[in-house]
Amino acid sequence: MATWLVTGGAGFIGGNFVLEAVKKGTKIVNLDVLTYAGNLDTLRPLESNPNHVFVKGDIGDAELVSRLLKEYEPDAVVNFAAESHVDRSIDGPGAFIQTNVVGTLSLLEQARDYWKSLEGEAKDAFRFLHVSTDEVYGTLGDTGKFLETTPYAPNSPYSASKAASDHLVRAFHHTYGLPVLTTNCSNNYGPYQFPEKLIPLVIAKALQGDELPVYGDGLNVRDWLYVTDHCTAIETVLRNGRVGEVYNVGGDAERNNITVVKTICKLLDEKRPLDGVASRESLITYVKDRPGHDRRYAIDASKLQGELGWKPSVTFEEGINNTVDWYLENQDWVNRVLDGSYQFERIGQNA
Repeated sequence: MATWLVTGGAGFIGGNFVLEAVKKGTKIVNLDVLTYAGNLDTLRPLESNPNHVFVKGDIGDAELVSRLLKEYEPDAVVNFAAESHVDRSIDGPGAFIQTNVVGTLSLLEQARDYWKSLEGEAKDAFRFLHVSTDEVYGTLGDTGKFLETTPYAPNSPYSASKAASDHLVRAFHHTYGLPVLTTNCSNNYGPYQFPEKLIPLVIAKALQGDELPVYGDGLNVRDWLYVTDHCTAIETVLRNGRVGEVYNVGGDAERNNITVVKTICKLLDEKRPLDGVASRESLITYVKDRPGHDRRYAIDASKLQGELGWKPSVTFEEGINNTVDWYLENQDWVNRVLDGSYQFERIGQNA
């Protein structure tokens, strides 16, 4: 049985990854500091599963990480741990530097020392996989897609912090030989996403009959990737990717924000009609744009598809329908993860 140390495994993408990995028979040591966006509710299906070990802690705690590596002897480290919301990075960039840069550096140092202590096949097989974002590449015009060779041009404190962590991962491979892999993904959506991000936020507000804020003209474009497809891609890269390489992961599902919002409105009108409101599209309100809002992201995932045979299996239409259904069926989860510190208010305007 493989053993993986997963950091940030109580968050949105990490939580989905852990659920799938344990179901497939991998032992997971799950290290998460449990910020507002990480919660054990997501991991409830694994409460009595001996192949899931949860440890509350910070990736920057070198002593703790070193102890976990020595105790559990993982075959890989998969690093999801990150502050990830662009709007929050505008209001408070310091936390993003601390976790995404300083924390990743500490994690890399401990992984390097652990890897050096290994011998033979165990040393050859070890991998450090770093999960990153397409936002490190900056913004696109009306045409073109991000390649793994696209120069970095981050435009938000969040994307700058992730770019720095990506460079550290690369440096640890070229300087120390640490067998690393990096994935840069497009916008994820699906079950267990904290309701500050566009899709779960719109679902939550639309269910309440509140105004649905859309930044700027609503024509900013993202490539939407269903979270379980992303998890499959990460596992594929972890098992078969070439050491030292970067793999872009995209959903091949470009949609502008207003189209996404209108799609959610239509689905909720069908599934959960709102008294006194003929169409939830009437709740859409255009608001002042986010500072430095990137216009368009699009991923070219042909390297991942060509080398490793991965491709997305969930269309946007399937994925958004599944996501709406999940939130309708799991309102208790939403209510539990909202601890009072966030009430769907707009953040990220302190520019």
